[in-house]
Amino acid sequence: MPAVCSLPTYQRRQPEESVLYRTLEAHLDTFLARTSEQEGGGLPSFVIRELRAYLRCGRLEHGCVHVRCERCEEEMVVAFSCKGRGVCPSCGGRRMSELAAHLVDHVIPDVPVRQWVLSLPWSLRYQLAFEPALCRDVLAIFIRVVFGWLRRTAARHGIRDRQCGAVTVIQRFGSALNLNVHVHSLVLDGVFTRPTPTAPPVFHARPAPTDGEIATILEQVHDRVGRLLRRRGRMPEEPSPTDPVAEQMPLLAGFASASIQELLASGPRAGHPVRRLRSAAAVVDEQKPRCARLEGFSLHANVAVPAQARDALEHLCRSLLRPPLALERLTDSSQGQLVYELPHPRRDGSTHLVLDPLELIEKLVVLIPAPRFHLLRFHGVLAPHAAWRSEGVPR
Repeated sequence: MPAVCSLPTYQRRQPEESVLYRTLEAHLDTFLARTSEQEGGGLPSFVIRELRAYLRCGRLEHGCVHVRCERCEEEMVVAFSCKGRGVCPSCGGRRMSELAAHLVDHVIPDVPVRQWVLSLPWSLRYQLAFEPALCRDVLAIFIRVVFGWLRRTAARHGIRDRQCGAVTVIQRFGSALNLNVHVHSLVLDGVFTRPTPTAPPVFHARPAPTDGEIATILEQVHDRVGRLLRRRGRMPEEPSPTDPVAEQMPLLAGFASASIQELLASGPRAGHPVRRLRSAAAVVDEQKPRCARLEGFSLHANVAVPAQARDALEHLCRSLLRPPLALERLTDSSQGQLVYELPHPRRDGSTHLVLDPLELIEKLVVLIPAPRFHLLRFHGVLAPHAAWRSEGVPR
């Protein structure tokens, strides 16, 4: 008799039963027809391509592969996936799990790690959402400032030849499905040194930053980013004569501008805020430890994972790499409205968003990153071609 396979039984997911799939299947053509009639010629092709690919993801009639187990001779059919980066919760969840496991097992060494979160002003979020080069340069400024603080802290204790490392995730979304480009960096909470040219690198953990040091770091980031924008003529008080995003993708630029302000850009409620349900008390905005704010910039560095806490580190990586929309929070009401539960109450006590189907599609459109816009970056000793990477990363 053939051997019995002890692996769990595969069950095909059924995306057609989710609220998101039914909404896009019923209203996507209507939304695209309405946008094509507006000034600007409709949405970019990469946005339409990902929306339509999601409707084919996980459906057997759109392509599948036949799999057969050589041990137990069991056969199954697995549907193709869309591999989207902005809309599909299934592909986003699988990418989240795979990348988080890869970072913990093969990239981040077993040393203390601290999460640094940099939020940016509204005007800068709009520019970074569509300009990879500018996003790269702003991120480079932030990483250089943080690494410089770590090296100076180590130098005060006589540590020389200091090398830092970090992994950065660029998140394009906020908790309310709004466009909010911000940076999550997992920075090694210390520095690597090499005692002798032939010795392996040694890690030196550094104390946690104080509130004053966080404020100083944010002030340096604020000043350097301001100088960068002034050199390129991109400051709000000195607007550039042309907006390249508005010229190339005027409709998407309008959607993005409204999404950053948590407004609607199309439909009968254009220019109005997204409707909300308030069922909680207003949240008091208290000053948090290791957190600073300055003219629209904010920096938070209070979350740290100690060495050898690999499960906690993987949980943190999954949080950074999560997809923008959680299916379990999206429900439909009897009035044909969609209700999206917020992960935490907002300052005004809002706990849910209330959206029409077309309003939900509008919110999702701006969260789709453009092709070749990399959302995961590596720095210092964790960079792919760093000289010390093969000796510091887990084996």
